[in-house]
Amino acid sequence: MKDVYDTFLKGERMNKRQTTILDLLSKSKKIEVSSLALMLNVSQVTIRKDLDALEKSGIIIREHGYAVLNDSDDINTRLAYHYEIKQKIARKAAETIHDGETLMIESGSCCSLLALEIAKTKQEVTLITNSAFIAEYVRRYKNIHVILLGGEYQKESQVMVGPITRNCAQNFYVDKLFIGADGFSVNTGFTGNDYMRAETVRDLAKQAKKVIVVTDSSKFDQVGVVSLMDTKKVSMVYTDKEINRDSENYLKENQVEVIKV
Repeated sequence: MKDVYDTFLKGERMNKRQTTILDLLSKSKKIEVSSLALMLNVSQVTIRKDLDALEKSGIIIREHGYAVLNDSDDINTRLAYHYEIKQKIARKAAETIHDGETLMIESGSCCSLLALEIAKTKQEVTLITNSAFIAEYVRRYKNIHVILLGGEYQKESQVMVGPITRNCAQNFYVDKLFIGADGFSVNTGFTGNDYMRAETVRDLAKQAKKVIVVTDSSKFDQVGVVSLMDTKKVSMVYTDKEINRDSENYLKENQVEVIKV
């Protein structure tokens, strides 16, 4: 299986049609190949070539004339969803980082792209993270220092969690912690899909002055299965302009600054 990490880092970007296919699948989860061809005004042969490329990257699954979004928690797969929007969010969030700063950054696709943007544009920044993926993602940049927190390793998401991670994090205190989210609602606040990872996020938050969420607007129309972070403990949210109005208003009412790209 071709690694999406390699695809993005080597500049082999998905074409616009493949990005559109992913956007459509992120909304419908499962679409007929013939329907995709009609939606995009191309032949089924062309669509099948695009789907072949996406399937080789592990982003989608093909079954009986349908394309199905891969719901895997694999970070390589999640990076591909709404990639261009996430990249814009990462670039905007990176503007708040100063040369020489030390910060914490949690796992997730937006956080990974943020780490890469920091590595490309900043000097002598230290990243403290529980993400083995992020540590690998920026390893070739000599201007970035990485402190990888220990803990129980979750293979698919490539993160460290649990009491060892908490104990490691207690050795540090930073101004900013960047986190992702799997969902949000005014009733639940920010939510996640994994209890151990959510617990680790809360442990990291105790070691930071500010908690900053970086996530695309689609997460504001979803709700995860476990509580991640109380809204009142979040200082800022970086997202895109498609965030629903109710969520944005609720965040602002709770003194959360919302920055949209």
